[in-house]
Amino acid sequence: MRYGGGEGDYGTPRRIPRLWGARRNETERHYPCDDLSGGSGEAWFRAVTVDAARPSVFRWLCQLKVAPYSYDLLDNLGRRSPRRLTPGAERLERGQRVMTIFRLADFALDDHLTLVLDDTRALRVFGPLTLTYAVTEEGPGRTRLVVKLVPGEEGGLPGRLRRRVLAWGDLFMMRRQLFTLRKLAENGEAA
Repeated sequence: MRYGGGEGDYGTPRRIPRLWGARRNETERHYPCDDLSGGSGEAWFRAVTVDAARPSVFRWLCQLKVAPYSYDLLDNLGRRSPRRLTPGAERLERGQRVMTIFRLADFALDDHLTLVLDDTRALRVFGPLTLTYAVTEEGPGRTRLVVKLVPGEEGGLPGRLRRRVLAWGDLFMMRRQLFTLRKLAENGEAA
């Protein structure tokens, strides 16, 4: 039985929810969120393979400024995330809002978006969180979309429980987001 979202992943039932779809080499590399996380020991990975060129996948990542692309009823007030590229969403600047609760901390064109949770209400619910969406070329017209999330280090039982619940909730939402972005990027390539 295969667990996770990508070919060659090494997810097992006991690694879920921390690891879904990511390959060993993807979990061992350095990501920009590592420089912002304060050295937390815990990290979660989510990844999918996309049959589309790296610039196309990155352009769809820029759409996260517009909408979350997950379960719209839950995280977009019931509004459907756009199924066409929004003109101007590809113009990135540090400090921009992404999915309303994140701030764009760093980016490199066709390479990564790095976000920091900085919405006061969201911080109370989820705690500190940094993440990097990275795109890497796997071959001609094929891209890996990998997300590394680093929750803040919160001590004691309440912090551990919150991270455990958040890991499962994030897996549920992020899995849908990655599948949606994959489908949109692949459909764009076909067009």
